[in-house]
Amino acid sequence: MKSKELQVSETFISIQGESTFAGRPCFFIRLSGCNLRCNYCDTSYAYEEEGKSATVEELVKKAEDSGVRIVEVTGGEPLLQEATTHLITALCDSGFTVLVETNGTKNIDAIDPRAITILDIKTPGSGYSDRMDMANLYRLRTRDEIKFVITNKTDYEWTKEILLRHGLRGGRVLLSPAKGVLAPEELAEWILQDRLNVRLNLQLHKYIYGDRRGV
Repeated sequence: MKSKELQVSETFISIQGESTFAGRPCFFIRLSGCNLRCNYCDTSYAYEEEGKSATVEELVKKAEDSGVRIVEVTGGEPLLQEATTHLITALCDSGFTVLVETNGTKNIDAIDPRAITILDIKTPGSGYSDRMDMANLYRLRTRDEIKFVITNKTDYEWTKEILLRHGLRGGRVLLSPAKGVLAPEELAEWILQDRLNVRLNLQLHKYIYGDRRGV
């Protein structure tokens, strides 16, 4: 595979379902491949299917043709592919607001500082909390966001300890109930009981479209 080509699972326009950009129209570039197999994964096709090759230039053109100015580069795990950082920089150069969702195992230093990193720290309920590169918490920039998917009270307490240890709080810390595993009301109650200074982060696209692919 050429250095400026990527394996792409899918591209599509949808309502952004997560992060502080939830509710905004967004063009998604989902790259193929992942180094984790989380228990609650809802995009396993991103690593089960080979995907199609596309150049950085082709993907930027698709983003421009979408008519949407927010672009998310996601996966799978996008940072597994060498050309991903070239894609992110090219999208930033083209004036897009660029979101990069990454699973917490890869060093995020190479992400263009103009992009917004959404760092997904895996909790014990994922089965991969021991694979996290916790040094990424010190590589975050001011606009970057941190997401924790919560499956049960153990995950919640584990997350609280991480937040306390690293001094993390505020609207860019996102706690998401695993869809179909933990009721949003239950997570909301824990947050309110503890007066935890975080943002409850629901998968808005799931409530709109269900589990359909490409939305």
